[in-house]
Amino acid sequence: MKWLQRLLRLDGAKDIEPWRGGRQVSTENGDNFVTNQVTVADYRDLRLAGGAGVVGLSATWACVQLIAGTIASLPLMVYRTDSSGIRRVAKDHPLYFVLHDSPNYDQTPVDFWEVMAASIELQGNAYALMERRTNGELNALHPLRADLVKVRRADSGDLEYSWTENGRRIVKRGEEILHIRGPMGDAVSGASTLSICRSVFDDALAAETAAGSMFENGVNPSGILSTPPEIKLNKAQREELEALLVQKYMGSIRQGRPMLLDNGLTWNQLSINPVDAQMLESRKYGGEQICRLFGVPPQMVGFGDKASNWGTGKEVDVLGFQKFTLRKRMKRIEQACMKQLVPLAERRTQGLTIEFNFEGLLQNDTASRYDAYDKGIRMGLVTRNECRARENLPPIEGGDVITVQMQDIPLAQAVNGGQDDQDPNRASA
Repeated sequence: MKWLQRLLRLDGAKDIEPWRGGRQVSTENGDNFVTNQVTVADYRDLRLAGGAGVVGLSATWACVQLIAGTIASLPLMVYRTDSSGIRRVAKDHPLYFVLHDSPNYDQTPVDFWEVMAASIELQGNAYALMERRTNGELNALHPLRADLVKVRRADSGDLEYSWTENGRRIVKRGEEILHIRGPMGDAVSGASTLSICRSVFDDALAAETAAGSMFENGVNPSGILSTPPEIKLNKAQREELEALLVQKYMGSIRQGRPMLLDNGLTWNQLSINPVDAQMLESRKYGGEQICRLFGVPPQMVGFGDKASNWGTGKEVDVLGFQKFTLRKRMKRIEQACMKQLVPLAERRTQGLTIEFNFEGLLQNDTASRYDAYDKGIRMGLVTRNECRARENLPPIEGGDVITVQMQDIPLAQAVNGGQDDQDPNRASA
């Protein structure tokens, strides 16, 4: 949780100036402070929360979790293509251990790539410091806080990265930093969704804040106990009646208990009023807007109706999410790793490529998988042992042989008892 909190600062808010003397200075709401229309606590809750408040929105958190978690769950593989065009996993390459097994001493691959993918979504950039051995081989990748890293182009034309750590300014050259840029950026940096579409997140955050204030400070009774106009209750009767209602009828455990009323008392049940209903619709619309920005179908994060959350519509949404949302993000990571981690000479001589293994995400139910295996074996595309390996089953004897079905023969050969009309032996006979 701490790493995400560190990523979620939005110091570029239009109403908050940069830090001055260790304190942030507001450029608005000054008069409201004087007239007590805005308290310091309200201001700090609404504004100094910054990006953490935005990511605290359920839609933002769910979308980032879905995208970053799904990408991190896929193994990043290193492949080598030989001179005959056959591609195999290059487990002996140093990059394979770093990208697939252990990016650094502290993190697993899922931890590392989840941080990197979330940083791209929230900050528009992801940075990792390269640690190399004495022979130049990559030994580890250490993620950096994207909100602290500053990038500039030096006089030499190369990119220079700098940040402050433990009170000390650190400067690194471009070849020492793995930099994965977000969408719609340039060579220096990518674009942050939270910054570019700030107004959408502000509107959603304002709706959430208004709803929270309404439920915290508003008067929302479940019903009204009233008397006829001719009956007036004194203070003692009111207190006794209120205490009786709380004691006998308040709480979910007492729900459904019958109520006995006398002396003309009547109970009027209250339902949600139109203003509250409109508030709920506004919050739902804000969530759907955020889902649209991240390219996530609202149904996948719980913003769809009951009819669209399950069934065939859900399957279509999942396929669309894989093709149009995840694919471009994974390509961005793959190409950045290829360009910055694999030397050009090594790419040409060894045919090295870096790709996510998308197979696990495309895995279907048991019946669909077995049907696909059956077709692949019959067409001669895969062996039985290859299919068994995908199901984590041991190989069998003779299972490495490519087999095909024999029923697909020419029609003339089937009519003539398995002999073709153009068979020279049959013609001479």
